[in-house]
Amino acid sequence: MDTREQRGLLIAERHSLKPTEGIWHVPSDSSGSRYRVDPAAGRCTCPDFELRGVKCKHIWAVEFTIRRETTRTEETACSSDGENVTVIRTVTETVKTVARVTYRQDWPAYNAAQTSEARRLPELLHGLCQGIVQPPAGKGRPRLPLADMVFCAVFKVYSTVSGRRATGDLVECLARGFIAKVPHYNSTFGYLENPELTPILKAMIEESARPLKSVESQFAVDASGFSTSRFERWYDAKYGRERSTRQWIKAHLMCGTKTHVVTSVEITDSEAHDSPQLPALLKSTAERFEMAELSADKAYLSKRNLKSIVAVGATPYIPFKVNTTGKGPELWRKLYHFYMFNRETFLRHYHRRSNVETVFSMIKGKFGDAVRSRTRTAQVNEILRKVLCHNLCVLIQSIYELARIIHQA
Repeated sequence: MDTREQRGLLIAERHSLKPTEGIWHVPSDSSGSRYRVDPAAGRCTCPDFELRGVKCKHIWAVEFTIRRETTRTEETACSSDGENVTVIRTVTETVKTVARVTYRQDWPAYNAAQTSEARRLPELLHGLCQGIVQPPAGKGRPRLPLADMVFCAVFKVYSTVSGRRATGDLVECLARGFIAKVPHYNSTFGYLENPELTPILKAMIEESARPLKSVESQFAVDASGFSTSRFERWYDAKYGRERSTRQWIKAHLMCGTKTHVVTSVEITDSEAHDSPQLPALLKSTAERFEMAELSADKAYLSKRNLKSIVAVGATPYIPFKVNTTGKGPELWRKLYHFYMFNRETFLRHYHRRSNVETVFSMIKGKFGDAVRSRTRTAQVNEILRKVLCHNLCVLIQSIYELARIIHQA
């Protein structure tokens, strides 16, 4: 029983499914939507069926509901005069059970990494900050060391507390020799307004991924939004009232599918499309890693992107859209026919793309899915600091996991 069959059985057990004129409306476990399943035609309206063209978990759920057999047997005892005196009814219902799929956790390595993370992360962050070049001093009051300000700004995000409350942790960093002076929290906030800090943080993210160069060769790319504290308001003339929505900005990142380290990142407005961001992410990653394959969803499908991926020596695993044809350049035709006639092989590689969703979940779950800064420059720098903290945590985790693997070998 594969994963989709197991999930379909769980849906059938949790929900009471009934057809309406031969069409079944099956709820989705991951969202509040419902999908139309036609068991006679073997079709479903979910994205998974549209991509694979084979049974999805919703079709399996309908089949399990139909297969749930109820067998009724009647036993009748008769008297000598032929009259019925006892009727025994036996109802037998056959229901299958499924074992939950679990993945083994390397608990010794995980425990060691978690218990030592708070101690080792400032050490790694201090080492990264040593590569920051101090800008030349101008007239007026001497500026604080840029390396110390970046250290304090990033460590503040890792602490997940306010700038005032993070000052106590910075005093300990001062005692350990990681900074020369504990700056005022307002000074740290002021540095985040500087657009010159953005390329420095991006370079630190890319450099923090370099130690895992020998481990990562398969990558995935996607984008996700971070909400802000600002709102857009407008007057709705149709309903005669004011409406508002929270503004948000978009993070585009590429990550390794084994360790979940972020290799490159771009921050854009919420309206920016995903596809144009791929070449820059790809170029930055290819400069530090040997790329064997790259997985992405349909939003990144374009002839330019496919050509760029192949140019760096990687194999693209990007599904084609329903209305796509095999007409076009030679590379487009080859990849299209591979997708059409080797679907199962393609999907095994393509589904590594789910690792980038895991990365966003790790970042948002640990450091928050919203930014507190108010200006756009500070918001961009805040997201970059979250990604950098994530990379340092991944690096610490990888140190212990890889050490155990080498020891066991």
